[in-house]
Amino acid sequence: MPRSIWTGAVSFGLVTVPVKMYSSVQRKTVRFHQLSGKTGVRIQQKRVDPTTGDEVAYDDIVKGYELTPDRYVVIEPGELEALNPKKTKTIDIEDFVALDEIDPIYFDHPYYLAPGPGGTKPYRLLLEAMRETGRVAIATVVIRSKQQLVAVRPMSNGDALGMATMVFPDEIIDPSTIDEIPSGDEVKVTKRETDIAKQLIDSLAGPFDPDKYRDSYREEVLDLIERKAQGEEIAVQPAADEDDAPVPDLMSALKASLDAVRARDGNGGSSSAKKPAATKSSSAAKKALAKKPAAKKPAAKKAPAKKPAASKR
Repeated sequence: MPRSIWTGAVSFGLVTVPVKMYSSVQRKTVRFHQLSGKTGVRIQQKRVDPTTGDEVAYDDIVKGYELTPDRYVVIEPGELEALNPKKTKTIDIEDFVALDEIDPIYFDHPYYLAPGPGGTKPYRLLLEAMRETGRVAIATVVIRSKQQLVAVRPMSNGDALGMATMVFPDEIIDPSTIDEIPSGDEVKVTKRETDIAKQLIDSLAGPFDPDKYRDSYREEVLDLIERKAQGEEIAVQPAADEDDAPVPDLMSALKASLDAVRARDGNGGSSSAKKPAATKSSSAAKKALAKKPAAKKPAAKKAPAKKPAASKR
């Protein structure tokens, strides 16, 4: 059962809603440890003073802000603590805005909010009011001694309030500072090209189904781990050089793409068809690792396995 990672209250006007905060995602990145290539033992990382070669104790480490290379301003812990925002334990709503007015680039990390003791009715009231008005609450809150800008909204897949931390405007890079991004005055497209591109988009359009998508790279990594843990030797084939591939004409590529989609749909295909479920799992890989450590070599070599087809990214 999930455990709350923060408790407080949502405040709007004179109304307060006691809430508990839960993380709404569980990352499934495949993590590796650094081992010695000679002994297979996990290595240790130490904090070392490069001028003396001595290891530095944790209590002797201070924080410094770099002004120029090799020149720092040292900040004492007490000086930072004096500037820490006051821990009010309150999500203070400042504005209600339409969700489509917020560019997704502002959203950072998602959470769920659940009602705290005595907060069931005001929680439901806030949820229903925002759902019927189509509004999202923009608020500020202090989490782990850091002031956060957040968006609180009713979740579309249930009866829960969601809260996403947001980045501040001055943290977003202006795309106009990227030289490779052309302006509308620099590159012109024809109406014919736009019309065909719109037809291609319409032919691929459909409702958002999150179950269609999966991390194929992670599945292939887990599959590789399981096969190696079982003693299989993997034959790695050199990657094909695609640098010399001819660049197709834009109009020809658009027409060919549109024809391919129409032919597929005409043969009973569907852009909303679900992808096949993965055949390997992280639990299977862990069981295989537990049965046979990776450091041991098999008595007899098996024939090299065929490399699985590369997944489309």
